[in-house]
Amino acid sequence: MRQHAISLIAVFLALALGLFLGSGFIGDRVNALTGTDRDRISSLQDERDDLSAQVNSADSFTSAIGGRLTKDVLKDKSVLVVTAPDAADADVTALKELLNDAGATFAGQIGLTTSFIRDENASKLRTVIDQSIPTGAQLRVEFTDSGSRTGDLLGVTLLHRSGQRAASDADRRTVLDTLRGGEFIEFADGTVKPADLVLVVAGGEMGENSGAQGQLVGRLAATMAMRGQGGALVGRTGSAEGGSPIGVVRSDPALRNAVSTVDNVDRETGRLTTILALGEELAGRSGAFGTGPGATAITVGAEPAR
Repeated sequence: MRQHAISLIAVFLALALGLFLGSGFIGDRVNALTGTDRDRISSLQDERDDLSAQVNSADSFTSAIGGRLTKDVLKDKSVLVVTAPDAADADVTALKELLNDAGATFAGQIGLTTSFIRDENASKLRTVIDQSIPTGAQLRVEFTDSGSRTGDLLGVTLLHRSGQRAASDADRRTVLDTLRGGEFIEFADGTVKPADLVLVVAGGEMGENSGAQGQLVGRLAATMAMRGQGGALVGRTGSAEGGSPIGVVRSDPALRNAVSTVDNVDRETGRLTTILALGEELAGRSGAFGTGPGATAITVGAEPAR
């Protein structure tokens, strides 16, 4: 019994000694690592703050000179604003102010609803579109998806090319009221008028579970622009990723040549670029601007991205 007791005591002493030595060594290592990480985090925070200050300064500068750069760019031209369900109110408000500063006439605002982008409503949407086509008007046969057909229908009735007459007031009311009755769009009565250009405002990056939402908004923007004197599809940082609206347009040659895209409209640079891009559309030139995938330049007139 004495031998067993001594053996147990020896084991416990060895265990205690091991824990003591081990905890000291490990503790020193943890403290060393924690100190290193703390220094690294502090350094990264300083870099972040410096970059943030630079971005804010750039935004302030862009905002200050924006009015001079865009003055009369859209003079005597009317612009219709279309918003996706995830569009940020701050972006829409800022863009409308810039449109006014550029001399454009505001032709109204149409909001796409969440019902419009839901996959389960595609069949209902197609039926509503077929019932709304004005007498004598024809939609392009090559566009068979819901987003393209909706954009084509809205383009036929709300936009017009230079020298061409817009659709009649009766046809315009019929299309708008029918789509609103189906809960696919929202607008205030009497505010939507014929326009030369369309500006479609989207949100940011869409998740993997977003289905065909990006396809719907992207194709709507491109086909609407085809019916008028041009247009722009703009979104926040991330809107050019994967299946997001701008990503969809830039990945399809037939679409990206029909409408300009700006993927950083949450920054002053992107908002200013939007107005300049609409001016380019009047001259028949479309571009892909911003910092996201597929962008060819940061802004209009800048050196092409490499």
